[in-house]
Amino acid sequence: MPKTFEAPEIGLRFEFEKTAEETGGAYTQVLVTGRPRGFIRQMHVHVGQTERHEVIEGSLVVRLHGERHVLGPGDAIEIPPGTPHSQTPGGSGIGVVRVTFTPSGRIEELLERFGELSKAKQFNRFGFPRPVAGAKLVSDLGEAGHAARPSLRTQKKLANALLRSQRPYEFVDEWDVDASPETIFDVLSDARTYPQWWRPVYVGVEAEGDPAVGNITHQHFKGRLPYHLHTHTRTVRLERPHVIEGETGGDLRGRGIWTLEPLSNGATRVRFDWRVHADRKLLRALTPILRPALRWNHNWAIARAIEGLEPYARSRT
Repeated sequence: MPKTFEAPEIGLRFEFEKTAEETGGAYTQVLVTGRPRGFIRQMHVHVGQTERHEVIEGSLVVRLHGERHVLGPGDAIEIPPGTPHSQTPGGSGIGVVRVTFTPSGRIEELLERFGELSKAKQFNRFGFPRPVAGAKLVSDLGEAGHAARPSLRTQKKLANALLRSQRPYEFVDEWDVDASPETIFDVLSDARTYPQWWRPVYVGVEAEGDPAVGNITHQHFKGRLPYHLHTHTRTVRLERPHVIEGETGGDLRGRGIWTLEPLSNGATRVRFDWRVHADRKLLRALTPILRPALRWNHNWAIARAIEGLEPYARSRT
């Protein structure tokens, strides 16, 4: 059975008649069925590939070298490599076009990506990729097909800048606490204690009940920068006295893991792995500029944890 990909948001179905594997990469042949819409109708370029369109059913309009070509059943047109062009329906109804790409290049990956974006709901209602999905498409597969303007180099720079802004914040902090793992576990697993010892970072915490897998806590905290954050965390792992893990949403989205390692002197090595995205609109927009400042802010907050955890844990011993 031929390999097929559906992308209804852009109005098309792709059925591979000849794949790169079958032709040794010499060419790929695809039967394209539907009525294109959205970004697929824009002027675009395939780097290093000749593209041949043969109309099987319906009508196709190809714009090439400033001219408009109307093709009906049995007509064909060849587009040289690197040439800006567009294909749009020539009439009403569904069309069927056999498209041959020579050589194959990465066209199969590109069309497969269209199917993946469709399944993941990453096309908007106008048939254009959502910003991050579009940026990744350009960054990964721009040579296989990209908008005619601006240049691919410029598109990649813009795409990579957007993708960098979406990178998560990843922090790893370790320190030793003069208290047993069991005592520290009981403190860290109960976020209701945080405002008592992690000051002035934690303003308030509400919890559904005692620590348990599946329980959700709601946090209100701040740092040195002039903003407050509100998050909710669901506990997904409790392995007393070694591991506490939670999934966080709200202004920050990600995962935090506390790992406790007993030391030979009776103390405990505390490690906090914190991997989050900034979901608050202002933070997300300013991430490329503020990333160093936000890391400094995190370091300040962890310093307050280091100051407060040990005396609080020892007071509970």
